[in-house]
Amino acid sequence: MYEENLLYKTTWYYYVDNMTQKEIAEQLGISRMRVVKLLSRAKDEGIVQFKINRNAEVRVGLEEALMNRFQLKDVFIVPSTKENTNDNIAKGAAQYLEDKIEENALINFGYGDTISRTINHLIYSLDKPISLVTLSGGVSHYTNSIKLGTHSRPTSSINPTFHVLPAPLLASTPDVAEILMNEKSVKNILQMTKVSKMSIVGIGAVTDNATIFKYNIANDSDLTLLQMQGAVGDILSQFYDKDGKIIESEIHNKLVSVTLDSLRDSQETIGVAGGKEKLQAIYSALVGGYLNILITDEDTAQGLLELDKQ
Repeated sequence: MYEENLLYKTTWYYYVDNMTQKEIAEQLGISRMRVVKLLSRAKDEGIVQFKINRNAEVRVGLEEALMNRFQLKDVFIVPSTKENTNDNIAKGAAQYLEDKIEENALINFGYGDTISRTINHLIYSLDKPISLVTLSGGVSHYTNSIKLGTHSRPTSSINPTFHVLPAPLLASTPDVAEILMNEKSVKNILQMTKVSKMSIVGIGAVTDNATIFKYNIANDSDLTLLQMQGAVGDILSQFYDKDGKIIESEIHNKLVSVTLDSLRDSQETIGVAGGKEKLQAIYSALVGGYLNILITDEDTAQGLLELDKQ
């Protein structure tokens, strides 16, 4: 089991995370010569093709423990890295999605840095037409890093079709939010989200680094009040406590977004997140039952199981 995990990590770091053999040796605490031998074995055994095949043995352990504890349909864990956690997890998410999506699929997506990176990596190697539908307003705050048609993309890749909810994430008042939610153009996009079989969402911690506060969509007073109310995380700017229960917040009344309750009805809601700062937020989202698939890194996965024992 140890050797298989070592083989998987070495292959991932080298071919996906673009680490050097020396960096991998330092990361794993093994010799550079052993790294060379592991990479050679990966080629001989067909692990390295166009994608890294997930060995069934690697799934045993952390992935299955999380699936069983939180009644998840699937878990995909990527090796942890010292830096660029979001991008590392996003690469894994893109690989996972590429294996799952069908031609002309309709996929909902949320917002945030990790989700933007996931979409970027997905469209880089996309070889089939798909449509992407936003789950909330405020698209400019989280899709400005998505790059379509860049010269570095493979010639075989295909640009997806975007369907954007034409509204801000947070309206000025609850009345304005209600008006926007009833606009025909908004209702059309919301209706599309119901047809989709898959939703991809990020998970935020209740800190000033969260997208809604980082981009000044909500202010510092809102952040302080949410923290005082016991909020530990959010999905689509809908905040919940440590038990996964949605808290009462004026912010929720001003949102232009699909609700978390409606996400529960989706066939697949995939949470893509990791990092020590988000540990409680991810755990409580799982307890709340908002996800049925989780994509994260190894350190976070271990942290979730340890947190569950407390």
